[in-house]
Amino acid sequence: MVRRRRGLTPEERELWSRIARTATPLHCDRPEPKPPASTAGKGALPPPKPPVTPLPDFRIGQSATPRGTQHQPAPSPARQLADAPIRMDAGLHRRMSQGKLRPEARLDLHGMTLADAHPALIRFILSCHANGCRLVLVITGKGRGDHGPLPTRPGALRHQVPHWLHSPPLAPVVQQIRAAHFRHGGEGACYVYLRKVLR
Repeated sequence: MVRRRRGLTPEERELWSRIARTATPLHCDRPEPKPPASTAGKGALPPPKPPVTPLPDFRIGQSATPRGTQHQPAPSPARQLADAPIRMDAGLHRRMSQGKLRPEARLDLHGMTLADAHPALIRFILSCHANGCRLVLVITGKGRGDHGPLPTRPGALRHQVPHWLHSPPLAPVVQQIRAAHFRHGGEGACYVYLRKVLR
């Protein structure tokens, strides 16, 4: 059996109209929706559709190029250090890059976690600076593949150490950072040239 909907009684309509007059709309700034324009005659044309750009041909096995800007991979830490501006004597920088200068102290962070390596690096750099050392070597290791349950960037120390050296409290005492020569560890280490201690 289908139940018939009953209409509102005059009292209910009066009550509803009083309530509706006191209500404020939620979206006052929205324009009123326009009713669809009625076509003048049966032969009226529909509005034109926007042009569709055809997709380029694609073959199976071909790499897809993303739309918009091309994503550039981040440069390696060694490339970032090599491209950094020189803030020390050019001749001294060349000799350091060629591995002809011997580091006065070294810190091996290889195998440490980021949480252990950061305070160790701060202590090492600040104590070397206080002792008047100029060139020190920080060994980070090249990093290995991801073997744990959580994904981590291979060579996390290699990527993080330059950022730590450019951040407080180390930034004021560090003058130059450069990837080490292969005889001092190559990409798995970096030279840190410290500023002169002002006495």
